[in-house]
Amino acid sequence: MIPQSSPSPAHEQPATLEKALRLNLAQRVYGTFAEIGAGQEIANWFFRAGGASGTVAKTMSAYDMTFSDEIYGKSQRYVSRQRMQAMLDHEYAIVVERLGAKRGDHTTFFALANTVRARSFRDTHEECHGWMGLRFQTRPGGASQDIQLHFRLLDSTHSLQAEALGVLGVNLLYAAFHLRESLPLFLRSLMDGLTRWRIEIDMVDFSGEDFSAQEFEDRLVALELVRCGLCDAALFGPDGNILQVAEALYRRPVFLSRGTFDPITRVNLDMLEKGIAGFREEFGVRAEGLVEVCEITMRNLLSEAPGAAEHQHFLARAGVLQSLGKHVLISKHAEFHRLSSYLARHTRAPVGIVLGLPLFEELFNERWYLDLDGGLLEAFGRLFKSDLRLYVYPAGDPVTGRIRTGRQANVLPQQRHLLDYLLEIGGVRCLQDCLEQCVFVSSAGVRQMWRNGDPAWRRFVPPLVLQREPWATGFGGTKSTPPSEDAN
Repeated sequence: MIPQSSPSPAHEQPATLEKALRLNLAQRVYGTFAEIGAGQEIANWFFRAGGASGTVAKTMSAYDMTFSDEIYGKSQRYVSRQRMQAMLDHEYAIVVERLGAKRGDHTTFFALANTVRARSFRDTHEECHGWMGLRFQTRPGGASQDIQLHFRLLDSTHSLQAEALGVLGVNLLYAAFHLRESLPLFLRSLMDGLTRWRIEIDMVDFSGEDFSAQEFEDRLVALELVRCGLCDAALFGPDGNILQVAEALYRRPVFLSRGTFDPITRVNLDMLEKGIAGFREEFGVRAEGLVEVCEITMRNLLSEAPGAAEHQHFLARAGVLQSLGKHVLISKHAEFHRLSSYLARHTRAPVGIVLGLPLFEELFNERWYLDLDGGLLEAFGRLFKSDLRLYVYPAGDPVTGRIRTGRQANVLPQQRHLLDYLLEIGGVRCLQDCLEQCVFVSSAGVRQMWRNGDPAWRRFVPPLVLQREPWATGFGGTKSTPPSEDAN
């Protein structure tokens, strides 16, 4: 089943303590809690609820690194997915081995593990985040299923962060046994009793035979995380795996192209090629190891109600980009300055963004910044606060038949000084070379040709698109897309 984008029916939201009590009294779910970094906060809910012997086989917290290494093996990073997986492997195996013969015919076993960097009294201002994993059976004697997630703790004190972690853990265990029939419902329930001011969940990975339905396909999970508001963006790599953004971009230069990629055109690829060439020329060795990212803003999916076909079109576009070796970022950041801040949060290396001239001109439209006290000037100040460059790709003018560069951008007369300033300081770089035979047709124009049955559309897309079946080319539905998102 493909997850629908229409709002899910309101689900029953028992309080955290009630969720823990229900699991305890059912006496069908039994296992281990292994928690490192913020106390025994998840297990504590089950003890406080009463009847914990119905759920808790063991709780433990190997804080000392020597003890932790002896139990789970050595690890380069203690707050990492690898450490969390080692904890799951060890604890789940023990539960099944020691209790399987005694109660395996009527009990579903689990191991819930987390490793967390919470705020401390000697805080170094490092990011507070963690990994949480649940390995569990859905029926007695059945195969194990895994749910693994990464989260950021946003509260200002250790005690509040620990509290949020405990609530998240109870929500995860409860949802795994009661709400896994619907992906949107499952994900929303993880935030029961929490808000985005307290916690962000930027990656959830499902594995196991009970999660084989397309609803739990990695890319759709990433899309749903953003659409449900659990995070601002999600990243997956060329192989389709969901990536933890902080790890994938850590200290690495980033070069990003934003658009609908509906469809992916030759101009899209040429923009990336020309932009990356300029980025490498400007930053030299600092540009080594850059991550190429194609970003799709999900604003339409967040505000409208597309159906299954829209998800198929999204997967088609993402599939083509991945086949081209690109990372795909799903983002709800419509404004460029918010996208810039998001990238700066994850890397201190240079960042480049390539965009077409029509989209660059749209950045000067003051209606996008009504929520900022400083309006347009504040937006540009935020945009260029970090080590960021904009690379502007030329556009064809259908009226004059000429090609315009960033220096010929159509801005208001009073904004011309701002444009000249950005060019002078090097924040904006104007690309000169382009695919002259293609820049007069936008992605929307190519899409319309395809809908009209005009074979000329084939001249504007890369060979990879032509090699695919019509339904897998990445062409979207009939809805129009705002110029700010669909311009080359």
